[in-house]
Amino acid sequence: MNKYLPFALAPLALVAATAFAQQIGGAADVEAKLRAAGYAEIRDVEFDSGLWEADVRRADGRWGDIAVDPATGEVFDARDGRTVLDVRGVTDALAAAGYTEVSDLDRDGALWEAEARDAQGQRVELRISGIDGRILHSDIEHDD
Repeated sequence: MNKYLPFALAPLALVAATAFAQQIGGAADVEAKLRAAGYAEIRDVEFDSGLWEADVRRADGRWGDIAVDPATGEVFDARDGRTVLDVRGVTDALAAAGYTEVSDLDRDGALWEAEARDAQGQRVELRISGIDGRILHSDIEHDD
């Protein structure tokens, strides 16, 4: 087998996953998605900083916080078996995406949050996928 074949197929897998992704329109959609994913109990569903968030009880009985991407329906749960990027992985992904002056980097479950300067030079607050480093939400930072 060609050693480069997995790398060639990876973009196709991403396109396929995106094509079949489910958009989330509201709290009821979030709850339905999470029930279908096997979460035993769901509480406190709310939309915050570009993502749906909820407290869930997993099949093993443990409670935890998760997030759901409203555009794709992807569930971000630090206990779902996927590897979460470390600080270096996140900072490398941000640099590759053109962000500079990264600060206040903080992991929250399967997500990372950070402040940075975008390509236009604006200070932004970011929510980042801890799975692959993509930016899930960006807000221009406002001085309080």
